[in-house]
Amino acid sequence: MEILSSLFRWMHIVAGILWIGLLYFFNFVNSAFAPTMDGDTKKKVVPELMPRALYWFRWGAAWTWVTGLLLLLLVFYHGGLMYEGGAAWNAAGFACIALVFIAPFIYDAIMKSVGKTNAMAAVGISFVLIAAYLYVMQAVAHFSYRAMVVHLGGMFGTIMAFNVWFRIWPSQRKIITAIKEGQAPDAAIVGMAGLRSRQNTYMSLPLVWAMMNQHSTWAARPNGWWIQLVIIAFAWWVGTMLFKRVPKVKGF
Repeated sequence: MEILSSLFRWMHIVAGILWIGLLYFFNFVNSAFAPTMDGDTKKKVVPELMPRALYWFRWGAAWTWVTGLLLLLLVFYHGGLMYEGGAAWNAAGFACIALVFIAPFIYDAIMKSVGKTNAMAAVGISFVLIAAYLYVMQAVAHFSYRAMVVHLGGMFGTIMAFNVWFRIWPSQRKIITAIKEGQAPDAAIVGMAGLRSRQNTYMSLPLVWAMMNQHSTWAARPNGWWIQLVIIAFAWWVGTMLFKRVPKVKGF
């Protein structure tokens, strides 16, 4: 079990570096570079560059998610790290675990309804739902601190992987095809793909926090679920600062 745990962790981190590294490339580098290309250059560069980058991007996401699930099964469910202090499995705990895999569909529904006209309102609703989720994990399901934070990270990671495979990648295929044929891509598709990619960038920051949760035991305290909300808000601010920096970085 220790060998498998070490192997899965290594694969998870390598795949995560690949995935998140390309996510940051797309949002912090390519988003500012792509508009500088003229039509002929874009027609040549995009069909050659983007399919290659998106190949590593989507498979990095897939392997990160799969190895994360394996680690969850091995370390937390089989390894007994879900509960501490005499707490045990209960219905609320099973519901919280199920929500990790249901969350992408809830998120997608919010973004397709409220988010279609007001993305910030959709973010606000999502933040309230995350607060409720954290509260239930700690106060009702009685998850250990590590279990609470890693399931929060698992929820973000599952939503992000869903975005990659079912929203960003299908949209990018249409965008790349249109550019290759010398046509203007559908603005709605471009906007949706860009929005989901930016939201993945924001979610990646608390996701990284969740990955290093065992080093954050200062936050493990009774009713400490709210601390994670502060961290998510701080991560959102950091992401906003990074996006504001993007157009200020110039080429030669």
